[in-house]
Amino acid sequence: MSYREVVSGGVVRWGAVAVGARMPVAAAPLALVFLVRERPGGYALGAVLAAVYVVGEIVGAPLLGMRMRPERARPQLARGLAVGAVAFAALGLLPHAHPVALGAFAFLAGAAPAAAPGGLRALLTGMVPDKAVTQALSVESILTFAIWAVAPAAVTGLALGVSPALPLVSAGALMAAAVAGLWMLPEGWRSDADDRGGESMARILVRAWPIFVTGAASLSMLALAELVLPALLEQRGIAVGWAGPLLAALAVGSAVGSFVYGLRTWPGRLRTQGMVLMFAVSACLAAVAVLPGVGWLLAVLGVAGVLQAGAMLTRNLSLREVLPPSALAAGYSVMYAAIGAGYAASGSLAGGLLSVVSPSAAILAGVGLGVLLTVVGVLGEVKPAASPGVVSAGGDVAERTPVSGGSDAERGL
Repeated sequence: MSYREVVSGGVVRWGAVAVGARMPVAAAPLALVFLVRERPGGYALGAVLAAVYVVGEIVGAPLLGMRMRPERARPQLARGLAVGAVAFAALGLLPHAHPVALGAFAFLAGAAPAAAPGGLRALLTGMVPDKAVTQALSVESILTFAIWAVAPAAVTGLALGVSPALPLVSAGALMAAAVAGLWMLPEGWRSDADDRGGESMARILVRAWPIFVTGAASLSMLALAELVLPALLEQRGIAVGWAGPLLAALAVGSAVGSFVYGLRTWPGRLRTQGMVLMFAVSACLAAVAVLPGVGWLLAVLGVAGVLQAGAMLTRNLSLREVLPPSALAAGYSVMYAAIGAGYAASGSLAGGLLSVVSPSAAILAGVGLGVLLTVVGVLGEVKPAASPGVVSAGGDVAERTPVSGGSDAERGL
């Protein structure tokens, strides 16, 4: 399949809505720090608000995602985004409010729209032919990495050049615009009312735990490297200002990797692809811990970004293979929460390790943990095969839909 299959007015409209819904998410942690940094103890308060925001995402994504009805997803998405828009605007308009009030708004801004990434992804894959799902997810990944590359610079420019409150007020306006844009999209996606075979949503999602584990491991390793990078540069005697270009190389590599993955059908099962890519990312990050020069770091982080994008796409495609359509939004939302939890855990691990070991040792420890989680996830995916669409004796559902040009990926997870 080629990308021509996903070039349509509907996908363009979806992209506009996705930017409005996701740019605030990418901007929020840094924007919260800038909002309160001039208060006494402002940086510490900003870090706490950012952490509360992430906790809101982790809590809200699975709870709201599991309640989403495929055939009427749009009203639920609109409500969540509307509440999120109000919470973002309140943060920007009330910057001197009591810290408890700011924390409540930050939690609400994270929790209320947390099911939107999963719901929008399910909407997108429902808008394209089944054989073009890989390309659609690649386009989504490219857009996401572009948003995360632009957001920090936009927040910094607005906060320092105009007003610390403006990034959050703008985030509220963008999210409100996304609410209006939802009515340019389908109301939901196709789903058979009986596609869960009478099983509860929770039980279906629990069966997919290995995919959630490997998804969390994938980002947690890169998050650890990102958080430790400034300290690593200081350890090497390299200007800390190089952290920006190095992280930009990682983001550009991820966008390139997303595009390349969607260009063709790749050999092997999704499980095998994901395992190989995860181990390759681990090798790159281990190299980051020992390579001495900026040039090497730029090259290795760029390659790590390419590989990371492929690893995350295999996880999203694996979810689509093992979950019925009615559980897709919930599955994507749980993946979102798992990734957020992995990132938060990496931040805590980085802070703890840096107080007792060198930055390079901290990265290697994080890589070791990521490899362990990857092995656990891969072993958890190895299960006896079942007939397509039939619930096995152990409660496992075999894959239903071929991916990317007809390759029956991940049969017998």
